Amino acid sequence: MTKMQIRFRLQKPLDDTMMEHIAEAHSIYGIQRVQVAPELDGLTVEYDATRLRPPEVEAALAGAGIPVTAR
Repeated sequence: MTKMQIRFRLQKPLDDTMMEHIAEAHSIYGIQRVQVAPELDGLTVEYDATRLRPPEVEAALAGAGIPVTAR
């Protein structure tokens, strides 16, 4: 396993629904950890680079209801 981190900017303001989606993101295949930025405008995602590539992480988050763009 090769752990990598990538930062994303949230496309819309953080709300309760998105927080629920973020909490559930740990169950996405290959994603190890999701942390909200202190400014509440982005995420840092730790993932397994042997299973996912950055575009796949972004697509998985979007599919889980977390609209992000790469920083």
